[in-house]
Parts: sequence; structure tokens; C-alpha cells
Amino acid sequence: MASDQDQFQLASSQINQEARLPRKYTQEGQGAKKNISPPLEWYNVPQGTKSLALVVEDIDVPDPSRPIVPWTHWVVVNIPPTLKGLPEGFSGEEEEVGGDYAGIKEGNNDWKVPGWRGPMLPSHGHRFVFKLYALDDELHLGNKVTKEKVLESIEGHVLADAELLANF
Repeated sequence: MASDQDQFQLASSQINQEARLPRKYTQEGQGAKKNISPPLEWYNVPQGTKSLALVVEDIDVPDPSRPIVPWTHWVVVNIPPTLKGLPEGFSGEEEEVGGDYAGIKEGNNDWKVPGWRGPMLPSHGHRFVFKLYALDDELHLGNKVTKEKVLESIEGHVLADAELLANF
């Protein structure tokens, strides 16, 4: 059994012990800052990882016809395993950032637009799961990347996954 020090982990310097998502990462915003993607970092990427994929969901969205349907806030694929994280405000900037970030692709969230979209009222009290997958291959999903496409194409390719929970 791997010890905690060896385990694949996902963290954020901005999501504190109470796991609160700061307002600048939400649609409500904090001063001039609003809807900024939070910084993320990861540790102990498994050997053999060819790419990383990230899916962020609100797991407490009620649906009138069904009890809970997770709402997708962010999908990011083909993150090089050599990277140690994504900087704050990365979403929407991948072309400008370039370099090691150049091959990364942001998929559509459940608002049908690419990139990070933070929570807003009436979502207070909801839990957000940031889930990072270490994959043994790169994903080739065409132009329109969605959570459904990602989850379908990673089947059988996940070496490990790491989760970070935040509350809004």
C-alpha cells in the first residue's frame, strides 16, 4: 500500500482547510476579480503517465426529474505530466501562455462554453469536486471536448485519480 507521501494528490494553495472556494473564483466575484480559474497543483504523478485530464463538477445540483445530476464547471485535457500544476487564471489563456501549456485543451462546461465557469447563487452550500486523472495515453477528442467524451475515452486508461473537494 502506498503511503500518503507517495499517493497521487491534487491541491490548491487558495482552497483552505475549510475547503471554501474563494469568491474571486465564482461568478459573484471579489472586487474586479470574477470567474478566475483557481490555481491547482499535483504531486506524485504515477510512472507511465502520458497525460492528465481534469473534470470539475458541482455534485449537489438537484434535478426536478432525478435526485442529483452533477453540473460541469471545467474540463481540461492533455495536460503534460511534466507540469506540476495550473496557475491561477489559466482558463482561457492556454494560447497566450504557450510553452509547456500549448497542447492543453479546455473542453465545454455545462453552460456549453469552453473553460472555467465558477458557481453562482443559488448554489451556496454545494460541494465541488476537482478530479484529476493520470492517463496512459493522450486524448484525441476532436474540436468539441465535453465531460462525457472525456469520461468515455479514459475508460481503461486511468492509472490513478486524485480529488480535491471545495465548498461554495
